[in-house]
Amino acid sequence: MATDHWEHFPHEADMGVRGMGTTLEQAFEQAALALTAVVTDLTDVAPRKMIQLSCEAPDVELLLVDWLNALIFEMATRRMLFNRFEVRLEGQHLSANVWGEALDVARHHPAVEVKGATYTALKVARQADGSWLAQCVVDV
Repeated sequence: MATDHWEHFPHEADMGVRGMGTTLEQAFEQAALALTAVVTDLTDVAPRKMIQLSCEAPDVELLLVDWLNALIFEMATRRMLFNRFEVRLEGQHLSANVWGEALDVARHHPAVEVKGATYTALKVARQADGSWLAQCVVDV
């Protein structure tokens, strides 16, 4: 079985984020790490403050988009970056604790601003090895 990890994949002027995990929750956590990594180096972000998030959607693919958009909203309104995630899924309801810190432009060197998660290349599925994949393109 594959280990939990994230990656980016190119998509025209935007960026694809992909999370893989042994559970669906871990795949969502890894996709969130990939989201932050679009903006900055994850090792430059400290888990200083925890906030709670929740969202709901009619299926897991739409839930991934809602999850990433909830994070993007918090990044924009709180001016924070996040690098630690604990996701809990119950049906189509997601609740999460997320940790991060205030954006410091001089230290974080943000590469881009993520505007939103899209339905482009949206896929949440169990893979042949039993692991989970969660991916979509984000608008930068």
